[in-house]
Amino acid sequence: MSSWISTLARWLLGGVLIAAGAIKMVNLADSAAGVRAYQLLPDAMAGAVGWTIPFFSILLGLVLLAGAVTRIAAIVSAVLMILFLAVVASAAARGLSVDCGCFGGGGEVAPGQAEYGIEVIRTLGLLACAGWLIVRPRSRFSFDRAVPEEDPADDPDRETSLIGGRR
Repeated sequence: MSSWISTLARWLLGGVLIAAGAIKMVNLADSAAGVRAYQLLPDAMAGAVGWTIPFFSILLGLVLLAGAVTRIAAIVSAVLMILFLAVVASAAARGLSVDCGCFGGGGEVAPGQAEYGIEVIRTLGLLACAGWLIVRPRSRFSFDRAVPEEDPADDPDRETSLIGGRR
């Protein structure tokens, strides 16, 4: 049953990353403006990050959908989600009103128009998917399944008891 949950988590997380990246690619300038609105990076660096995020999101999503190096992709996804939560918390604490631009658009919005609560809930859900995949990366319909799981009995450094059994 856990392999099916892992499959759904992998598809959900990968699908959201691909959709978010593809929507942002339509207008990379808006993506850059969204990053600039958080006022955390120098302008040039914020622009570069804004232009890079869509491509990286799509690549990471494709890796997850394929089920290749799932645990590593899940760790990278979790780090991204945690960074985003920190950025949103920083914006809220500084009184900024920013549309995250997660699915296009982005940038400063009128005071009270930021939807930080929804952004946090959505991000926590995606973080939960990533967390599940870190713990249980094996899933159905994945390239990871083509790689045999490690068998602890194959470990030559593992001690054996006097009667020939493993401890």
